[in-house]
Amino acid sequence: MNPNPVLPALGCAAALLLSACASAPPSSSAEPAVFHATASSAHRDGDDLLTGGLGLDGLRAAAAPTFADPAAPTAAELRRRALWSSWRGIADLRPQGAYGRLYGDAGAVPGREFHALATLPGARQPHRVMLQLPDAFDAGRRCVVVAASSGSRGIYGAIAVAGAWGLPRGCAVAYTDKGAGSDYFDLDAGLGVGADGRVAARGQALAFDPGPVAPDRGVAFKHAHSQDNPEADWGRHLRQAGEFALATLNEALPDAAPFTFDNTRIIAVGISNGGGAVLRAAEHGDWLDAAVAGEPSIHVDAPGARALYDYTTEAALLMPCAIADLEAPPRSPLSAVADGLRAPRCAALRAAGLIEGGDTAAQARSAHARLRAGGWSETAIRAGALSVDFDLFRAVAATYASAYGRYPAGAHPCGFAFSAQDPDFSPRAATPAERAAWWSDAGGIPPGAGVGLVDPGIAPPDPALAGLQCLRALWTGEGEDARRVRAGIAELASGPPRPGLPVVIVHGLDDGLIPPAFTSAPYQAAARAAGRDVRLWQVRHAQHFDGFLALPDYGARYVPLLPYVHAALDRVAAHLDGEGVLPADAVIEARPGATLDATALALPRP
Repeated sequence: MNPNPVLPALGCAAALLLSACASAPPSSSAEPAVFHATASSAHRDGDDLLTGGLGLDGLRAAAAPTFADPAAPTAAELRRRALWSSWRGIADLRPQGAYGRLYGDAGAVPGREFHALATLPGARQPHRVMLQLPDAFDAGRRCVVVAASSGSRGIYGAIAVAGAWGLPRGCAVAYTDKGAGSDYFDLDAGLGVGADGRVAARGQALAFDPGPVAPDRGVAFKHAHSQDNPEADWGRHLRQAGEFALATLNEALPDAAPFTFDNTRIIAVGISNGGGAVLRAAEHGDWLDAAVAGEPSIHVDAPGARALYDYTTEAALLMPCAIADLEAPPRSPLSAVADGLRAPRCAALRAAGLIEGGDTAAQARSAHARLRAGGWSETAIRAGALSVDFDLFRAVAATYASAYGRYPAGAHPCGFAFSAQDPDFSPRAATPAERAAWWSDAGGIPPGAGVGLVDPGIAPPDPALAGLQCLRALWTGEGEDARRVRAGIAELASGPPRPGLPVVIVHGLDDGLIPPAFTSAPYQAAARAAGRDVRLWQVRHAQHFDGFLALPDYGARYVPLLPYVHAALDRVAAHLDGEGVLPADAVIEARPGATLDATALALPRP
């Protein structure tokens, strides 16, 4: 990250054991924290922590920041483009949206940035951690926001969630990619991603190396191929990010040291599976002061709850057919392609005995009824059309099957792989320019950023059916691979938060990727049954992807969720300051519109 010799060195040596040279807080749940490949950089004078100097207008630009040499971008160029990509993938930045008017701040925040690779005891692969320390940090009111990236995004994946709230308030913000991220490894070239985001060879400090027994073709990536089942440790990843924050503050601000969990306010926040990481961290949250989880992917043993892999593989099979039974479902640029696949999917499901009906209309009604019987709400099915159009359910299922079963690259139980692809989707070697941009451009799970999902079972008339049936059987079947995948899923079961920890969950009632009926609602019920006070805001007309509100039909139908996450953070912070009670449970009657205003968002006020 452009190490700056003027800044104090972060650590005692090049390969740094921070726990041995900076104070970490005492805790019964603490583990040895090992960090290496550390670097620091300054971001001022046309650059900044929050937007890389792009500002709100630059983030809204349709074209990504360019590289002077596309095959060999600098670390600074990669950072700026990763910020641009992460903002646009998460936040609703439309001019007619509310960002910058009713919530959010993209103003320049000068300061310093610190990066490292962290490794959990027993893990094969590291996860990235980062601390952003604004110049306006007030050591007298020491505040750290700790966040996990959503989805499989890289280290900047929570910038619009945590950075945009914490940095303008003078808080330091710590991040983890939670063992996922965009650290792809090019198997054809034998090249990975270094600590600063640039392409690097084996023998250097790679953020992910699949090892010498990996195949020699295609692309491997950490979330799918680490063999660590990282989701089982997402709470521990978040804890290590907090430890990195304190150790870094002790090094960077020695006159104000020591920084400990006891004398520093720590608020955890995340959305999607980053929200799930927050709730996992809350189980042993003696180091946390509060937690806010947006649309969390969380697995709990409670009535109504379903595992992500269960409902994702069900949706991947049934929803493409069921949507044909909806009146005027929302439309995306890929809806026309999806429309052509509905009749073949319905017919294939009927032939497999999964639904009934003598024609497409009857089969679609049957698939629709199957989803409803499984707990899917009508609003979740309707919003799920987006995930069908973009083939997200299949992409998620293929990646998570590999992760849960701890399969290395080349050993997927259904034969799925990842590769650069020709226009006919046949795999090929990546170009140097494609490979150089993966770290900054990839959203984490292929397809995207020039890497596609390779399905060996593709065949007409329903190309994806065979692969999806295999993925579904890993949940419903009894073979060795199914037992292996389900054993990994069993490691994800969440417990309640620690007693007394303020926890607020925010979830859109129209979420079609992580429905609240399977996640937030049963989690809250189980937590309350255990005597924990978890608050839940449910937002009408909010689906899962604020970034997709740029699609006209989705922007007309839905409101963003991020303003409510930021409002929950406001309320939690005020409560910690003794200035108000925790927000009560609420169903928020938001209303979409051409231009969002305070009335449409109906943000809860103290």
